[in-house]
Amino acid sequence: MKLIVGLGNPGKEYEATRHNCGFRALDAFADIAQVEFNKEDFKGIYTKFSIDDEDIILFKPQTFMNLSGTAVQEIVHFYKIQPEDIIVVFDDMAIAPGTIRLRQNGSSGGQKGMQNIIDCLGTQNIKRIRIGIGEPEHTGVDWVLGKPSGDDKNKIDSAIEKAAGAIRTSLMKSFEIAMSYFNGGGKS
Repeated sequence: MKLIVGLGNPGKEYEATRHNCGFRALDAFADIAQVEFNKEDFKGIYTKFSIDDEDIILFKPQTFMNLSGTAVQEIVHFYKIQPEDIIVVFDDMAIAPGTIRLRQNGSSGGQKGMQNIIDCLGTQNIKRIRIGIGEPEHTGVDWVLGKPSGDDKNKIDSAIEKAAGAIRTSLMKSFEIAMSYFNGGGKS
């Protein structure tokens, strides 16, 4: 079983913010997979389906970003999912808009939702897809909760589509193949 977690904040006021790139990437992948988020439990909303006889869960914690780990921990324990079978998708200020980066493990890079997941699961060995939102022009909180516009919005929208493609490649082939392609600038 694989668990794909998209990070964001619940509520209409956060939908188009930079901090909700993880939610938006999962929505884009759900469109590709032709599935809908139709279950609510484990402090989140999710859908469960299969690809080639392997169960896949797409999960969006509804705890707000900084407590994402509490929701992830609940669903991981219930389904007995191993950390190596988890991919977390989230925004990253250290990456330029329009760019995504895939990593097998490592620190949170200061992303508080990812840090909470690391803390709750007790490991940094969690795959992640980071969506670039660029460095803030002002304070980080205002930046991540702001809504991009113009060229910035177009680049972030493109990165969200790339992230959905990276999820697909990870599930259909492997995370390593997705890393090789998308870290090299691939588009789908």
